[in-house]
Amino acid sequence: MDFDWTPEQRALRVEAARVAAEGVRKYGRFNDCWMNGYSKEFSRELAAHGYLGMAWPKEFGGGNRPAIDRVIVAEEMIKAGAPIAASWFGDRQMGPALIQYGTKAQQDEFLPRILSGETTWCIGMSEPNSGSDLASLKTSARDDGDEWVINGQKIWTSFGADADYCYLICRTSHDGPPHAGISEIIVPMDTPGIEIRRITDMTTNQHFCEVFFTDARVPKSNLVGQQGGAFGQTMRQLEHERGGIDRLMSNYALYSYARSKADTCNPVIRQEIADLEIGYFVGRVLVMREVMRQAPAGFSAATKCFCTEHEQKVAQFASRVLGAEMMVQGDYTKDFLYGPGYTIMGGTSNVMRNILGERVLGLAKG
Repeated sequence: MDFDWTPEQRALRVEAARVAAEGVRKYGRFNDCWMNGYSKEFSRELAAHGYLGMAWPKEFGGGNRPAIDRVIVAEEMIKAGAPIAASWFGDRQMGPALIQYGTKAQQDEFLPRILSGETTWCIGMSEPNSGSDLASLKTSARDDGDEWVINGQKIWTSFGADADYCYLICRTSHDGPPHAGISEIIVPMDTPGIEIRRITDMTTNQHFCEVFFTDARVPKSNLVGQQGGAFGQTMRQLEHERGGIDRLMSNYALYSYARSKADTCNPVIRQEIADLEIGYFVGRVLVMREVMRQAPAGFSAATKCFCTEHEQKVAQFASRVLGAEMMVQGDYTKDFLYGPGYTIMGGTSNVMRNILGERVLGLAKG
């Protein structure tokens, strides 16, 4: 299959690449993962170019453009290593979630500042001892008149220390099966009773955080969607998260550099480059199917699995090609060490395969 882009899409790609290159020049390049490139200044520039909320409906302030246009812009940003992290969660997940499930008051309050690049969001999902099992979460929100009283702990919360708001997944009831009683609540991160501790990973990045809630109070009106019925809402969110172009292109900047240094007279290296180029092609097809809603429900698990395992192959390729340079040059060493994280964040590959087998293929549980 060959993609034939429209003239408008080709022009958009050229313009996005130019904006990305300028962002790298002004704010730095991030080869290992888009999550490590945090710049609110660049987020405001993205907003000024109309690159935030591109596919949102016009009635919510969005550009009402085809979803594929957002993929084009996102791919160029990530390929260049541009610092897009400050606005990514809000644009990719929180905005669409509020459009689909939020109240008019919530939409009026939060969507404009996501679109302007003014606010950063984090997602309070993972917990200690829960792994990728969302239904086992224990952080609770107790109904207390006009407020929710929140207690518990979240971990691996990207941008917890930088975010203005946390989109918190918590338990508002213990009745019924484990997946019941789960709700989504917007929590301002300056709320009294919140403690944040940065986690330094082995690459020295610090976007991961532990977040502790101790009798943190937020208005009852901050509940998003159905009380106790948010498990399905969260699964829809994860469809946005797992099937995107960011799961394929995270370390493309590293690949581009390694390929420029590769000995292409070596047939083994040439074959490895060919395999990786095929992987990028297949990954794009999978992502486009998700974006155009041609994939079965739940298939984003397969897309995420393939794409993030491809990113690990890229890191391994770079380590072989760069050799001693990978060991002595700090940035490229970090880029290689980040590789194992691709198949962990957003759900491990084993969990993705379980989802694919049980929910998409209908296989019996083992």
